Amino acid sequence: MALRYSGFMFEVLVYLYENYWRPDACPSHQQLSRKLSAVGFESDEIQDALKWLDGLATMAESCTGSQGAESLRVYSEAERELLGEESIGFISFLESAGVLPPTMREMVVDRATAIGNGPIELDDLKIIVLMVFWSLGEEPDALILDELFVAPEERLIH
Repeated sequence: MALRYSGFMFEVLVYLYENYWRPDACPSHQQLSRKLSAVGFESDEIQDALKWLDGLATMAESCTGSQGAESLRVYSEAERELLGEESIGFISFLESAGVLPPTMREMVVDRATAIGNGPIELDDLKIIVLMVFWSLGEEPDALILDELFVAPEERLIH
């Protein structure tokens, strides 16, 4: 059963990404909760984010070192409803670009479907992708960061 997370949880995740270069740089949940509360996040947003991050940490531990070979992903009806066409298309784009191996793709799908409301907004999915890289201690290359953060209408065409 998927939990229903608040949209503001993503703001907490972005804050963590911007302020802690790796998950192991974060303080304990109790200390982190106090810090997040001190900068203005609500208690339920903090708890949602920490619960979501616990699931991400569990996935990261099971996926570490096993990038795997090429694989074809067939999405279930429930996954298609929760992810939506736009998000599935973006995941496929990252896979075809060679930056999202199967194990990372599965982490993205797992954490996106854990959100519980669908279809998930593309901007929220991009935060999930970023957090998957973060959880594994990997920095996405510049082109992927551009895809994750720059709006298409703001890109310069060379």
